[in-house]
Amino acid sequence: MKALISELEKYGITPDETPYLVVMAVIILLTAIIVHVILHRVVLRSIEKRAQVSSSLTLQVFTQNKLFHRLAFMLQGIIVNVQAVLWLKSGSDELVILSTCAQLWVMLYALLSVFSLLDVITGLSHKFTTVSHLPLKGIFQSLKLICSLIVGIMIISLLIGKSPAILISGLGAMAAVLMLVFKDPILGLVAGIQLSANNMLKLGDWLEMPKYGADGAVIDIGLTTVKVQNWDNTITSMPTYALVSDSFKNWSGMSASGGRRIKRSLFIDTTSIHFLSEEEQSKLQQANLLSPYISERNSEIKEYNQQINNSSVLNQRQMTNIGTFRIYLAEYLRNHPKVHKNMTMMVRQLAPDAQGLPLEIYCFTNTVAWLEYEAIQSDIFDHIFAIVGEFGLRVYQAPTGNDVRSLANIVAHKVD
Repeated sequence: MKALISELEKYGITPDETPYLVVMAVIILLTAIIVHVILHRVVLRSIEKRAQVSSSLTLQVFTQNKLFHRLAFMLQGIIVNVQAVLWLKSGSDELVILSTCAQLWVMLYALLSVFSLLDVITGLSHKFTTVSHLPLKGIFQSLKLICSLIVGIMIISLLIGKSPAILISGLGAMAAVLMLVFKDPILGLVAGIQLSANNMLKLGDWLEMPKYGADGAVIDIGLTTVKVQNWDNTITSMPTYALVSDSFKNWSGMSASGGRRIKRSLFIDTTSIHFLSEEEQSKLQQANLLSPYISERNSEIKEYNQQINNSSVLNQRQMTNIGTFRIYLAEYLRNHPKVHKNMTMMVRQLAPDAQGLPLEIYCFTNTVAWLEYEAIQSDIFDHIFAIVGEFGLRVYQAPTGNDVRSLANIVAHKVD
């Protein structure tokens, strides 16, 4: 540098003169242009072409998030700053202005490079099942916010010529204001860590949260909001911290188990419940699912009744149509090809009420797909409602307008 200045002084040019500044500015500008062309037109373009034809997902993710472009711009700023220090006089206004602009440029693109790097990590995390369930987006958004604050403090300290430590120490007095301003991000960060540490929620889970009208698949877990695509294709957004402070239902356990529960009751009219006659027993014994049960039950009842030698119905044992119907339904479920055989399966009576005697079907399908599940459940109850009359039972149904009209017509006919 000193040798160059000495050579220029031989020709009557001093560093304080305008021609010298013009020459230095041209050198710095030409160098910046050459570096830009080499980096962006040659190096980066070749990398992008290789990424387009490459099967490497890692290289594609790096190029899609502009990480290399931002690193190149940051390198250009560093080169300009180094040139300014080399070619311009120390302490001059020109050096201060150009160096400050270059440093601001470097800080800005360093921050953007960190953003791109975090985006790259997020993109790569979706390729690995071990970390894909973690709410990394919210954590990385928190890191972006922290990096932005740090770079913002450094930029302000550079512009005012003060140490960043002075600004940071002054933030203590503004802690209450900052806590209020960044309340949602702070709560979201804590909630994201809790969701990740306790494995409470991940992308793709079926979440149900009636308080916020959410019932569907989780499509995004951010720093401040969680987005759920409901089954009617609407999008529900809720605060991330609400998943920690409030209760919600995660159906992922059901999906992982391979079976989805059927728990539904039909109401039997209690006035249709009676003992089975021999004719009804003979008719029902023709059913393959009931033949072994009726034969065994008949033998057991006859043996018991012979021992008591009493003809009173109150002392004898007899089969009922409701009990036989319950056994039939249990056997029907055991032989159904779409019912999971390794999960709880039963047919039980619940407490009777004004609607009759509830008979509950409790079992699991061998699929968790919604459409298939609904079809299986419908097929089962189609068969139940169609077969209940064969047992002399009636399903309870509140009187309809047609029932009232029929009754009125009967009464009117009798009066006539």
